[in-house]
This record gives sequence, C-alpha cells and structure tokens, in this order.
Amino acid sequence: MPRQARLDAPGTLHHVMARGIEGTDIFRADEDRNDFLDRLAAQCEAGALRVYAWALIPNHFHLLVRTGNRPLFATMRKILTGYVVRFNRRHRRQGHLFQNRYKSIVCEDDPYLLELTRYIHLNPLRAGIVRTVKGLERYPWSGHSAIVGAVKREWQDTGEILRCFGKGKRLAVKRYVTFLEEGVSKGKRPDLVGGGLLRSVGGWSEVVSMRRRGVGVASDERILGGAGFVERVIAETKARERETLRLRRKVPELSTLLREIAEREGSDEGSLRTVRRAREIVRVTKLFCRLAVREYGYTGASVARFLGVTTSLVNRYAASGDSIEL
Repeated sequence: MPRQARLDAPGTLHHVMARGIEGTDIFRADEDRNDFLDRLAAQCEAGALRVYAWALIPNHFHLLVRTGNRPLFATMRKILTGYVVRFNRRHRRQGHLFQNRYKSIVCEDDPYLLELTRYIHLNPLRAGIVRTVKGLERYPWSGHSAIVGAVKREWQDTGEILRCFGKGKRLAVKRYVTFLEEGVSKGKRPDLVGGGLLRSVGGWSEVVSMRRRGVGVASDERILGGAGFVERVIAETKARERETLRLRRKVPELSTLLREIAEREGSDEGSLRTVRRAREIVRVTKLFCRLAVREYGYTGASVARFLGVTTSLVNRYAASGDSIEL
C-alpha cells in the first residue's frame, strides 16, 4: 500500500513519534540526548518549529510541535539525518537507526494541545523510568521539567501551555501539575495515538454510538480531531496540492487551452464562451472543464469566471466522465 502524503501547513500542530529499528535504543547516553535536543533547539531558533511537549525514551521519542517557516518533513529531515550520522559514529555502528519514517499526526488545538502535552509528559512514568509525577520534575529528558521550571530550556514554548491554566505563573504551574496527575489513571490513551476513525472521532464508544445512529463522519489516520476539522484539513491539503501541481507543470493559460481544444474538436472558440446549450458545445465545454480543473489544477471558480458561468456548473462538468489529455 503506498504511503499517504504528509499533511502540513504553517501553524499546524503535529504529534511526531519515531522508534528505533527492531526496538533498538536510539538514546544510549546523555550525549545522545543532548545531541538530539541541540538539533531540535536549532530548528526552534530558526523559526521552523515551536515545541510545546516532548519526551525522550530510550527506544523512541514524542514531540508536540507547531510548524513555522519550513515544512515539517524538511525540519525533521535536518534533525534526524544529522542525528543518525553522529549516533552511528559515536557508537561505531552502521545502517538505519529508526523504524521506517517518523510518524506525524495533525492535531486540532482544542482539546488536543493540552491532552497531548499531558500524554507525552507522562510517557517516562508509563515507561517506568520515573515512579511518580513528582519524580518527573527531576527527569531532564522531557518537557515537563521545563514547564514547572526545574530545568531551563529557552527554546521550549512553555508560555502557551501555562497560559491555559491561568495568568500567574505559580498558580498556572500548580494547576498544570494537577492536570497532569489526573491523567495518570487514564492509562495509555490509544484514542490519542491509535488509528483512523477511532482517533478522529474520540474513541470506540463514540464510533459505535454514531454507527447505531446511522451517522457517517470524516476520518483520516493522519488527523486527530473532530469530523469538521478532518474535513477542513483534507480540503485545504487538496487545494494546496492542486496549486502546487499547477505551478510545477507547464500550465497553459485558459484562453490557450480553450483555443487548442476548440481547434482539435472542430468547434468555434467563441461559441464555447456563450450560454448556448447545443449538445456539441456542452460536450466540448465539459472537456475543457475537466482538463482545466483536473489536469492543470485551476479552481472551479477561476474557470467559471473565464467562461462566464456558475462555479457549480464548472465543478459538475469537471467531475463528469474521464479526463482526456490533449
């Protein structure tokens, strides 16, 4: 099955995870952990990322980040490629370090900014590295220690998380810690990292309830959020993909495309831009719409303005039949 494309845009919230190949430790010593964090910090300082939560476990890591001036894939490539080269050199090994490519999930801010911060910062506790929430404060390899002020990490954005718990820092930290403690009993939270429909709509019980009601919802394994958020992300991604395709290909002007189609089909170019409903004109107009929208990435609205018709008509014509290349 082919890999699905990454979902990304400036300002998008992502939960990023990666594991060592065949369960191998990707962090063997503090030198490894500091190297990884230095690379992460450099991307924050360059404006490519804002980091809200993170945890380094011996065989995997979690990050909760918001993208900035560079796509996530480019930022993660800079971090991971350099890290693997140095790791292999330090430990005199060769070959791949990470299991497949890293996993990233686009997340809806409310409520997942806080839910994922808690989930990620409780990882060392769930892994048995520390025994208590209090012990997390002294664990330097997660973002929790920076939020409570035990470890200074200038590059980590602790302010946005604490502002969710109040204006005064001391009170905000206290409420944040209480929020973290309340999450211990929630366990591993497969609804936050599991797949597809479960993640998108909030757990299996909600899926069952909606199915009983005959409700269909949008879902995508790359997205954590409600159905409306899923639909919006997918629609925006498709629009960006179409625009990218249009810019990368040699795209003819609409007037040039119309003239070429009219010449090939033996039609009068002028008649194609009238409201006449002759069958032959409709057939050629449909062909023009399919090529303009589906092959060259023009929007239905721009084609509609060019032809002097409604956007709904262009979209209907573009969706009809199979695309035909010139």
